Amino acid sequence: MEAPWKARCLKMVKQQIARRGIARRVVLDAMESVPRHLFMPQDLRHLAYEDRAVPIGGGQTISQPYIVAFMTDVLELTGKERVLEVGTGSGYQTAILAEIVPELYSLEIRPDLAARARKLLERLGYENVRLRVGDGSRGWPEAAPFHRIIVTAAPESVPPALVEQLAEGGAMIIPVGRDDQELELSWKKNGKMVVRGILPVRFVPMAGSAGSLGGSRF
Repeated sequence: MEAPWKARCLKMVKQQIARRGIARRVVLDAMESVPRHLFMPQDLRHLAYEDRAVPIGGGQTISQPYIVAFMTDVLELTGKERVLEVGTGSGYQTAILAEIVPELYSLEIRPDLAARARKLLERLGYENVRLRVGDGSRGWPEAAPFHRIIVTAAPESVPPALVEQLAEGGAMIIPVGRDDQELELSWKKNGKMVVRGILPVRFVPMAGSAGSLGGSRF
């Protein structure tokens, strides 16, 4: 990352993320390493390290940095997990996760977004990401079970396929609801989901059989 961008990135992590309680070192290191500006349209890159979601086209956005860090942090990643991401969007959250885990499967329902994200992720050298176009509500059954699932678009209810594909002892973070949405963190224990609502949010609605996958509008 070029020095001026790096300085802005480090300032973002210190002032917008660490000061708001994100302390897990692997998350902070990932946020410091990924060049967020590259995942944004050229004419909006001056906004890259501000604490806001930014449009990336087609009604989609790149998520607010704090929300990306927060959702990553609550998954309590150790660096050994197989992770499913539903809603590649810009690919920014994908890159953050790929900095931490060895196996990342990412689904995007919009071919244009998937193609753009794939090109950039390959350019940045993320060889541990498998990305494909598909209905995220159906998950990626042939790669299951997943130790963690992260969803960046809001269904009205949690898709059953995602619950089925979550490993015992695994966790899923997902925004749920239409008008009033809540970010839910669920752990699978003894085959059942233990759900905790943790934050009111505003994400784009999930497309596909559950209900366009992409970045948040938080």
